Amino acid sequence: MTREELINLIRRKRSFLCVGLDSDIRKIPQHLLGEPDPVFAFNKAIIDATIDFAVAYKPNLAFYESRGVKGLQTLERTMDYLNRFKSEVFTIADAKRGDIGNTSEQYARGVFSRQDSGLEFDAITVAPYMGEDSVKPFLGFDRKWVILLALTSNKGAFDFQLTENKHNGNRLFEEVLTKSKEWGNENNMMYVVGATKAEMLSDIRKIIPDHFLLVPGVGAQGGSLSEVVKHGMNDDCGLLINASRSILFASAGEDFALMARKEAEKMQAEMSNLLR
Repeated sequence: MTREELINLIRRKRSFLCVGLDSDIRKIPQHLLGEPDPVFAFNKAIIDATIDFAVAYKPNLAFYESRGVKGLQTLERTMDYLNRFKSEVFTIADAKRGDIGNTSEQYARGVFSRQDSGLEFDAITVAPYMGEDSVKPFLGFDRKWVILLALTSNKGAFDFQLTENKHNGNRLFEEVLTKSKEWGNENNMMYVVGATKAEMLSDIRKIIPDHFLLVPGVGAQGGSLSEVVKHGMNDDCGLLINASRSILFASAGEDFALMARKEAEKMQAEMSNLLR
């Protein structure tokens, strides 16, 4: 999906909601466990219930890889289903890959090349620590995106990401933003910025005013949607707000899909009001 197509999708749906498919088989409703593929049945129901309000879906690969071959089959079925709605959704592999060049190339083929792996995502999350040659292979695919980790929403973000460079006063995440602009551009690179760091979005926008930001941490983690929009929205919206647990597990009963729909609809309504 191109940048223009994504922007048009956001405007058409009046939404910048990304639903994170962190589909833990230990947490899905018990009545689904009798299904041939319980997690796919759960994912399909969530997608069907929320697709009117979401512009993106983000399977977290850990929840599929942890179940071995069965989990990977579930992931493939989920992606086959999402790709039926190709013009309606932007798909993200939440994998946080990043390794030496030839390994990254294999990771990229694994998520972008349907011919090679059976999967075909629009984007993948990538860790920047190993530098340019670990990221570049992901940028070699037409209409595909790298979403680079910049400033995350977890407690451990303070361990490294906010460390200051004694020579120039820049924090590490600012160094990542500045350097990585040399590798990609606003048409093929986004950044992960946690909603619990919303006050820092103004500083981030000074460095990358035009790039899209994938923002986790709204919902179950307590981040404020209005604060993220205040500090992070640009003229093209420039935001994808991820919600996972607050939507997926809005109910543990047979009404789980209905309750997920209500939560997604509530978020979309707020987003519609906040869109410029």
